[in-house]
Formats: sequence, C-alpha cells, structure tokens
Amino acid sequence: MLPRHTVRAPLLWQLLCKLLAGLSVKASVQALHLPFPLETLYHLLQRLRGRLPDLRSRLCREQKVSSSAQSDPLLQTVEHLQGLFLRTLSVR
Repeated sequence: MLPRHTVRAPLLWQLLCKLLAGLSVKASVQALHLPFPLETLYHLLQRLRGRLPDLRSRLCREQKVSSSAQSDPLLQTVEHLQGLFLRTLSVR
C-alpha cells in the first residue's frame, strides 16, 4: 500500500517487470503506454523505494531470499516477489 496513490496492481507489476528486464523508467512507461506523466511514475517509484524495508521484511517471513544478480534493492525485491508468486502458484 502506498498512501495517496491509486495504481492498479497489474500496471505496477508490468512496470516493475520492465525495469527488471533492464529498461529505463522512461522506456518502460513508453512501452506500456501508461496513463500517467513520467514524473508521476518517478515519484511513485521513489515512494515504493521508501517502503522497501517493510515490504522486504514481510517477504522474508514467507520465503528465504535467494541470491540475486541485481544491485538495486527495488529490483531485488521484484525478483523476490516473482519467486514467491511462482512458489505460491506451484503449490496450488
């Protein structure tokens, strides 16, 4: 939850996956044809980065962190989320 921000989860997830694939924020926004100004997405990502400690501690309760080639904590968290989602889907 990011206070005072309403972004649909699929859009945010697509943006994060584009960033994980190596695209810049600007290229990701352009590729996804997002309905937000670029500055809004930079601000949103900055707010998300500020919430990473909370998010990462919650993720670690669910699944141990695997090694990552990413140096950016946001992208490491996206990888962790992907691993958790894949594990959850395979259990069902």
